[in-house]
Amino acid sequence: MNDKKMLIGMHFNPYGSQPGAWRHPGVDPASYTNVDAMVRHARAAERGKFQFLFMPDFQIIDVDVEDEPPKFGLDPLLTLVAVARETERIGFVATGSTTFNEPYNLARQFKALDVISHGRAGWNAVPSSNPAVAANYGREMPSRQEKYERLHETVQLVQALWGSWERDAYIGDVAAGRFADAKKVQPINLQGRHVGSRGPLPTPPSEQGQPVIFQAGGGGNGLAVAGRYASGVIGATFTIDDARAQREAIRAAAAAAGRDPDEVKFFPGVMTTIAPTRREALDRRAALMEQDFPQRVSYLGSMLGIPLEIDRLDQPLTPAQLARVRPSQFDPRSDRALAVAREGWTIRDILAHGVIDYHPVITGPGSEVADHMQEWFEAGAADGFWLSPDVSEDGIDAFVDEVVPILQERGLFHHDYEGSTLRDHLGARAQYGLDPRLTPEQG
Repeated sequence: MNDKKMLIGMHFNPYGSQPGAWRHPGVDPASYTNVDAMVRHARAAERGKFQFLFMPDFQIIDVDVEDEPPKFGLDPLLTLVAVARETERIGFVATGSTTFNEPYNLARQFKALDVISHGRAGWNAVPSSNPAVAANYGREMPSRQEKYERLHETVQLVQALWGSWERDAYIGDVAAGRFADAKKVQPINLQGRHVGSRGPLPTPPSEQGQPVIFQAGGGGNGLAVAGRYASGVIGATFTIDDARAQREAIRAAAAAAGRDPDEVKFFPGVMTTIAPTRREALDRRAALMEQDFPQRVSYLGSMLGIPLEIDRLDQPLTPAQLARVRPSQFDPRSDRALAVAREGWTIRDILAHGVIDYHPVITGPGSEVADHMQEWFEAGAADGFWLSPDVSEDGIDAFVDEVVPILQERGLFHHDYEGSTLRDHLGARAQYGLDPRLTPEQG
């Protein structure tokens, strides 16, 4: 019998995944900068025994703030420090760009979160890509090659800095007057082509030693980062076949780096709108995207290769339209959109099914969410999932109350935390300092 259990992380933001979540009944619009709301959402996820919360870092405003809030209004690390003080077991994974942050700052800040949370921190190490982010730092965006060269140097420097205060360096002997063994707190004196640091950090190890490395990039460069350093990969995939292929590619990259492929866990996303019936779930999701229908209808038409009109939002595609449909070969979501359209749903309902979202969307009872997760997990397409509820205020509780018990009953998800650190939750190998298996050629 296979005793392997899936892992669950959650996209951690103040309102939820849908643009209209901030206007949903029962949501406090002030949650945008309300840490108490974030603590409440974190505690709901912890009640469901989620392994971690995942917080991306958005360093620009890329929406029209006239009618839509930016994705997040507070610094991720500062927010997670506050949340860590009000939770006990759930882990925290935050994005920290390697393009516009210095290794020493990243090492100090993430290790501080790790120590404050008693070993529950993870670092999503990725480069920046948006020129507007570069502009916020008064710089030009480096080339892709330069960004990834800097990323590799930064990750290795950060890990070396994390290990610069050896595990047993702290003594704390008041009678002898010895605070620490100075021989075990040493500079690292590393300098690469792009970044360098003398060190050491002033911070001793946490209960898990050092933060866990995550990765969320794509392509060959992202695979190389994941294979060499990551214990978790945050995925973006729409089909089960693509997810399985991505997971296998990540495992192959880990093996090529001299690691056990089981050390790297792959987490595709799943977006949820949970309600007693499909009809109720579709109506709820449609209400959350009401202001976005004009652009969504246009995009759906481009996916299907036919013009669609907003004034026919509450009508299904006609037989003549269906006959002319030519799904985009460049968009893997097109086949799903066509399949839903052929079931006779209105354009509004087709969109409410989430056919143009960037992760699979489950709209309906909790059992349907559990079925989706079980299918992908047992097919080798996922080691776990990162959940993105439509509305944080009630969507997290809906998942915890309606999906988690089903997964537990089916033997797919644990009933309680087996340890206290993020490494414990993920089954990640112990590490302190730079992984000694890395060769100079890999650096």
